[in-house]
Amino acid sequence: MEAVKKTIKHLLLKPFPQTILIHKPFWGAFIFFLLLLTFVVLYRPLEVHQTAFLNLYLTALIYCAIISLSELAVALIISRTNCFSKKGNWIIANELLSIVMILAIIGISVYFAGFMLEAHSNRWNFSTFYDSFYRSVLIGIIPVILPSLLNIRSAFAPQVFQNYENKWQDKSNEVPEKLIHISSKAKKEHLSFYPSEFIYAESKGNYVIFHLIKQDESVEVSIRNSITEIANQLTAIPDFMRIHRSFIVNLKKITSRDGNALGYRLTLKGCNDIISVSRQNALEFEQLMS
Repeated sequence: MEAVKKTIKHLLLKPFPQTILIHKPFWGAFIFFLLLLTFVVLYRPLEVHQTAFLNLYLTALIYCAIISLSELAVALIISRTNCFSKKGNWIIANELLSIVMILAIIGISVYFAGFMLEAHSNRWNFSTFYDSFYRSVLIGIIPVILPSLLNIRSAFAPQVFQNYENKWQDKSNEVPEKLIHISSKAKKEHLSFYPSEFIYAESKGNYVIFHLIKQDESVEVSIRNSITEIANQLTAIPDFMRIHRSFIVNLKKITSRDGNALGYRLTLKGCNDIISVSRQNALEFEQLMS
């Protein structure tokens, strides 16, 4: 029994890709609305019918709009609170809880929408609530869980560790390095360095912190600018890549990677920090490092 509990706990704590309904609430709600409306109009599940005032298509459109707005509201709350848990990796437990919360709000919103759209006035009873709730959940469950089902494959991808210690060892720099000049929004700030001196840059509020190697010593320099603007200034350097919304790294400084399709954790030569590669950039990173 203890082994079963341990296995379940390990499974629930496993990192999982965040569903698009939570990761991008507005796009997620729009896609959810289209899937739900298409499903209801084409298949008319569970005896979906028109109301006394509206035809089937208008009824379906209004109900789907109300459901989608309710889904958007709860998705925004979950997104901003990380599903009421500490900030960090999204795990299977968060994903399951968010699905339950979204389905619950769908059932409740449809019940109260019925007071405006249905002709019957005697809806204020448990049997009507239960009937409306479970029918709504059964209809809404497909567009809610579909994005999560699509993420299962990447969630259970095997962990990969790869060492890059010797990857750049035999590659000589035949072309002389050109000095890189970084502009800042603050007029008195300026920064220049050679590509081989750059380890990585990270976003910190209104500043970007450059981690460099100067005369065999680690140096940190702050520049007042956005990471996006800095990335634009560095696009001409093929060995520099923005691997995360907060990080730009020198690929030639990477000593190892650890992780899977959900993202990688990198170690870099010249520093002790662990740098994350986001899931959105994992494929491009793999291609550049292959």
